[in-house]
Parts: sequence; structure tokens; C-alpha cells
Amino acid sequence: MKLRGIWGAAAGFLNGLLGSGGGLAAVPALKAQGLEQKQAHANAVALMLPLSAVSSAGMLLQGVFPDWGMLLPLTLGGLGGSLLGSFLLPKIPTDLLRRLFGVLLIYGGVRMFL
Repeated sequence: MKLRGIWGAAAGFLNGLLGSGGGLAAVPALKAQGLEQKQAHANAVALMLPLSAVSSAGMLLQGVFPDWGMLLPLTLGGLGGSLLGSFLLPKIPTDLLRRLFGVLLIYGGVRMFL
């Protein structure tokens, strides 16, 4: 239980500091706790809602506001993409999902250094 709290704190820290990354940290942590790949992804997605809400509130309280004109189209596209992804997740073979997630991690890591 204590280890789960530490992993949760790490996911929240990454989400608040970087604006993302909480889910990327959560999936491997959840798998290490014994969840299978798809269950880990589902839990990570559910975790992101409260973490993102708290991170957003913290930024707003400090006077860091989003660009509302940019946010609306991103949100609308994101909602559609989220719906599509949530329907595809159960249909994707677990091995392929794990590999896709690994490629995303590598891609994100390389982009951070460039």
C-alpha cells in the first residue's frame, strides 16, 4: 500500500510539473503491482482525471492560465481521440499494446533531448 502511494505521488508530481507524464509513470508502476497491461492502462486513465484537475487548479491559483482559444479545439479533438482509444483498447492484442506503449516512451524521451 505504501509503495502505491509513492508511485501515485510520482505520477502526480510529473503531471503537475510537466503537464503530462503521470500516466506514463503509472502504467509501469501498475504493472509492477500485478495488473495486466490493459488493466494498467485503464487505471492510469482513471488516475489522470483527479491528478489533472488538481494540477490545473494549482496552476490557476498561481495565475498561470491556459490559452482558451487554443484549448477549445484541442479539447474537442482530444475528446474524440479519447473515445476512439477507449473503444480500441480492448480490441488491441496485449503484446502490441505493450510495444506501442514502449515506442511512445522512447519517442517522448528522444523528443525531450532534442
